Amino acid sequence: MRVIDTVHNEEARLNALRDLKLLDTPPSESFDRLTRLASQLLAAPVSTISLTDHDRQWFKSKVGVDITEIPRHQAPCSYAIQGNDIFVVPDLELDPRFAGSPLVTSGIRFYAGAPLFTRAGHGLGTICVVDVKPRQIDDEHKRVLHDLAGMVMSQIELQSMIGRVDATSGLPNQHQLFEDLEERATRSPGERVSAVLIEFVSGDQFHRSQRVVGPDRADRFAEKAMTVVLRRLGNSAKLYHVGPMRCVALLSADARYHAASLAAELAADLGEPIDCDGIPLLPHAAFGMYEFSAGAISPHDVLRRLIAACDDARVSNVASAAYSSAHDEMHARHFALVNDFSAALRAEDQLSLVYQPRIDISSARLVGAEALLRWQHPRFGSVMPGEFVPLLEQTALARPMTEWVARTALAQARIWHRDGLRLRTSINASALNLSEADFAERLLGAIDAAGIDTSDFEVEFTESAVARDPKRVIEQLDELRRQGVAIAIDDFGTGYSNLGYIQHLPVTVLKIDRSFIVDLDRSQRARTLVSSMIGIAHDLGCTVVAEGIETQQIYDILVSLGCDEGQGYLISQPITPPVFDAWCAGRAAA
Repeated sequence: MRVIDTVHNEEARLNALRDLKLLDTPPSESFDRLTRLASQLLAAPVSTISLTDHDRQWFKSKVGVDITEIPRHQAPCSYAIQGNDIFVVPDLELDPRFAGSPLVTSGIRFYAGAPLFTRAGHGLGTICVVDVKPRQIDDEHKRVLHDLAGMVMSQIELQSMIGRVDATSGLPNQHQLFEDLEERATRSPGERVSAVLIEFVSGDQFHRSQRVVGPDRADRFAEKAMTVVLRRLGNSAKLYHVGPMRCVALLSADARYHAASLAAELAADLGEPIDCDGIPLLPHAAFGMYEFSAGAISPHDVLRRLIAACDDARVSNVASAAYSSAHDEMHARHFALVNDFSAALRAEDQLSLVYQPRIDISSARLVGAEALLRWQHPRFGSVMPGEFVPLLEQTALARPMTEWVARTALAQARIWHRDGLRLRTSINASALNLSEADFAERLLGAIDAAGIDTSDFEVEFTESAVARDPKRVIEQLDELRRQGVAIAIDDFGTGYSNLGYIQHLPVTVLKIDRSFIVDLDRSQRARTLVSSMIGIAHDLGCTVVAEGIETQQIYDILVSLGCDEGQGYLISQPITPPVFDAWCAGRAAA
């Protein structure tokens, strides 16, 4: 028994109808043949193939009638799609549902329609015959009309199939996967379903291979890799091509494989090079597995979760991973953070800056403050920059984020200078910021607008920022330095780690990462490394700042090693401006 969801899930029905892109399309001979055949076989002067839209009945094909659509509430077809059987009205004029419809006023009396259902159970419309005189229809003619409805749906599916098959591999694509998942949900709701996503190479490897061997060989590689998968699957699963280097195996209910065992055997199958026109290419396959109940989750979410599981496998450097709701919640949280940050920039109560004091090591005199961003998210509460800043740095939001930080830090610096507290304020710039052609120009404009001397401002960047676009980075930093802004390498020793590039950068400050500082009192090796860093920095004419100073013993060691400046919890944690002012007052009183 077909489960009809026309009444209960009208939105899904309309989506299925519109996905077919048949509404308001020109006449088609392939459909007209069927309406002519219906008229001939059922001896009816009028026959139509109609589609039931939100508020109208539209005729894709028609014989013997000129109208192209009628209001849905007056159309017998809207009733036909609510049942399984042929819908018959012997005399429309005597039926109160249709007595005033355009069909009756045009002289139509008899109606018989067979519903058109997708494989997922969505009623699209009907193929129907009508007559100008009342009549009945026998069982044989009902069977004919039912068969014609099947032929109409076959034609619709054939047209739709053009967008359901991948042109490279000839396999069904992700649209067909979605449709098949919907059909399974309708046919066997609650049935346990297993799926495996196979990614032959990572996205980065795919792009590199395209550059090296060309797109044609890359396509050939994917095609041959899928042949390997098909050979392993046999009849136990259906394979879908869902991306350039990705496919999904939807396991049948009686499959001889569990998802994990299938992934393991495919990993072995794909462990050998694949010859592509004389060039052997080695797959680096990863597998994402997901088990779910048919109908419990949308088809789009099924694919998304499979991709998430495969990504987890890549990140963990393992061959396969099952979908993890905990990981998915983390990804959902990260998406929400990126999605909500634009609103945070506009709000007055979400973003704020705290400032960590920086002192001269030998005299303990306050010399600067590093501005650090904080976010009080309306749903997640306090979100630390270590979580959200790396996410934003992968998007265009890095630009407005840094602009907000610079503008706010400069406003605070102006207040401090007005109150007689002269110190250097520093902000962090990402690799994306330094790749912006106008970054230096915009920042210098903001400094000028705030009325701050450029020598009282510092830009910090990590070593890895240089690797992104060295030429552009150097251009931006050179311009800032020419105008007097101090330039600091943050977390020195943990990033790009190439001393050669430092000679090309206008660096004035090297900040030694806390990972080297915390072991100074326990490790001679750490002491030797830090001493060497300080020596190199001084030889280059740079000021050295030690990050993460937490004990007096480490502080004293840094003094003995000749370190210039420092910051850390021993001195002060990052604090709000009012607390910063109180901290300064307390030191002055002492």
